[in-house]
Amino acid sequence: MRIRKLLSWGVAFLFGLVVVVSCAPNPGTDSATPGTDTAAEPVVMGFSAWPGWIPWQVADEEGLFEQNNVNVELTWFDGYLDSINALASGQLDANTQTLNDTISSVAAGSDQVIVLVNDNSTGNDMIIASEEINSVEDLRGKRVAAEEGTVDHFLLLLGLKDAGMTQADIDFQPLETGAAAAAFAAGQLDAVGVFAPFTTQALERPGSKPLFTSADYPGSIPDHLVVTRQMIDERPEDVQALVNTWFATLEFIEGNQDKAFDTMSKRAGVTVDEYKEYDQGTTIFSIEDNLKAFEAGSDMSSLPYAAEQISQFLVESELVQEAPDVSNIFDDRFIKAYAEQAGKG
Repeated sequence: MRIRKLLSWGVAFLFGLVVVVSCAPNPGTDSATPGTDTAAEPVVMGFSAWPGWIPWQVADEEGLFEQNNVNVELTWFDGYLDSINALASGQLDANTQTLNDTISSVAAGSDQVIVLVNDNSTGNDMIIASEEINSVEDLRGKRVAAEEGTVDHFLLLLGLKDAGMTQADIDFQPLETGAAAAAFAAGQLDAVGVFAPFTTQALERPGSKPLFTSADYPGSIPDHLVVTRQMIDERPEDVQALVNTWFATLEFIEGNQDKAFDTMSKRAGVTVDEYKEYDQGTTIFSIEDNLKAFEAGSDMSSLPYAAEQISQFLVESELVQEAPDVSNIFDDRFIKAYAEQAGKG
């Protein structure tokens, strides 16, 4: 499933994708409130600093939402956890989230649905350690920070588990990702769990290095477009338009690399060259990858399987009290509709 990389926008990356000019179906009258113009009502959508989500900035600046017949109020969050809380509290209609964070929200009572896989993290989530720490076992008793309950906390726990350790074996410091990266770079921590582009800041500390990354745990950190159940029920045509816009965005980036990289690097707060260094760490998903990911399976490449495994792990790690029902958190009708329209079904 990991066959394409974030910044390799050439033939090997997006082979076979076609330019889609508004695949969104015509708005129906049976799914919206009578007398309501859903085409004019904005979809309030959140996104934050992750290479697999920053392409949405390109969609916004290039008018690709409008081209796909959807009115989107795209909202940037400096803190990823803030965006998760905003969706869970009803302030957003859609958000960019990881699988494990979505499951955590569902476990807490939020009704959310995953409709698209943006990417898999293949190295851009890192546990970065100071010069004197050379193994996971060396973290015992050390000050280690991550944003509590988010994906890099999850990655940290995976690494500790493999080493026969738990969070109780370290001095865990719950810090917002940006603050954690800054504290580590300033020498106030022994290790930190962060994602790109915050990895760049953390690695500015002399002698620091990745101790392990998401590349060591294939399939454990998929990243998604997540919408509320209400959006699915009342505005399916807008959900379809969001999915269509994503693939139109990938097409735009492929054909306008200089302009797109400039937009994305500015949104990430890094240089173009720094942004391109994230190439190996994020695998953007094509429509074919999406179709495969939503299928049932017996390994982490299958979202239904991964959801069950992650749900169980979250309970074991006491990040959630009770495993939620994950049988209804995926809806592949929108990627299937896009695939059929694009001749990929």
